[in-house]
Amino acid sequence: MTWVVTERCDNSRYTDCVDVCPVDCFYTIDQPYKMVVIDPDTCIDCSLCETTCPVNAIYRDEEVPDPYEIWIERNKELFKSGVLIKKKQDPLPTAITLEETQTRERERGLIVHEPPPDR
Repeated sequence: MTWVVTERCDNSRYTDCVDVCPVDCFYTIDQPYKMVVIDPDTCIDCSLCETTCPVNAIYRDEEVPDPYEIWIERNKELFKSGVLIKKKQDPLPTAITLEETQTRERERGLIVHEPPPDR
């Protein structure tokens, strides 16, 4: 198992997840999205990243919400063109809150479940 960063990170690029990752599996990308993605071969399934993401963009690969399932494969491909990131950076100026993210999803007709709060 591995963890997956979804579209919710795009144009926000919160990197709180990078700070807690014990194996340096996060990569920043700028094209075609501005976000972080996970190298699934390096990820050790520790789950530390999930709870630190302010927009709940990170899901266990087998729990990715239906609208974002494509991100399982995208992480596998996109990290290859990214730059390894080992320290937290400021989010992008275009970063939005979880509430704004959820509003945009509803406006697009997406139904996205949030990660369980008990993790």
